[in-house]
Amino acid sequence: MAEPCIICVAITGSLPTKENNPAVPITVDEQVESTQEAFEAGAAICHAHVRNDDQTPSSDPEKFARLKEGLEKHCPGMIVQFSTGGRSGAGKTRGGMLPLRPDMASLSVGSNNFPTRVYENPPDLVDWLAGEMRTYEVTPEVEAFDLSHILQAIKLHETGVLFGKLYVQFVMGVKNAMPVDKEIFDFYVHVMKTRAPGAQWCAAGIGVHQLTVNEWAIAAGGHTRAGLEDNVRLDRNTLAPSNAALIKRAAELCEKYQRPVATAAQAREILGLKAAA
Repeated sequence: MAEPCIICVAITGSLPTKENNPAVPITVDEQVESTQEAFEAGAAICHAHVRNDDQTPSSDPEKFARLKEGLEKHCPGMIVQFSTGGRSGAGKTRGGMLPLRPDMASLSVGSNNFPTRVYENPPDLVDWLAGEMRTYEVTPEVEAFDLSHILQAIKLHETGVLFGKLYVQFVMGVKNAMPVDKEIFDFYVHVMKTRAPGAQWCAAGIGVHQLTVNEWAIAAGGHTRAGLEDNVRLDRNTLAPSNAALIKRAAELCEKYQRPVATAAQAREILGLKAAA
């Protein structure tokens, strides 16, 4: 049997608003409800940002704490992954929620261009975030926007900087960063298989590319991510009615390629995470 495919739901992000799509969950209660629907559709990981009441991004640990509590209650066993991304805060505020001990947290290990700014991840901040994750036993999901980020993730894991099993996510389709390119995607997979054969990898496509990258990842034996953070539409003319609708599309691709959708318990085993309490 083919290895189960882990599907991550990126529920909110830092940019989409209800003006972009009314289904984008902003409040903690909305996020819990939206994640529960996605969990029931097949998502095993929740990649979570939090927002202020005016929809602007936040790093407020209290909001993360309430979200974690709600997810653990309504999505039993689901892997909770907090974002330490740079749009929600600066410097060490980006890791202020790590003492809450989520199962995982995103970690960017290098800088790159975004549509209108430089996404800064200086080495000292990367080392500090990785150290906090090790202290609180939080497994990083390395978000790779460039080949150098994949190579750096492998190096940091080999030298013991990163806690837990290595898990790298290819992020493709961000303007001014790595485009959606099948030849490059295939090379990323090759690098992971040859240089980090014990690791796991996944891939996310931004905007109109979400479904394309979902299919590439599932067909190649990796894991994938979908959700309203990355893409607010089903197609050019149709807004996605929910996070669950985007997860359902990914799950249908798993069926097409004869990959079972990983349960939360299976995902924990694949990623080397502790069983849910």
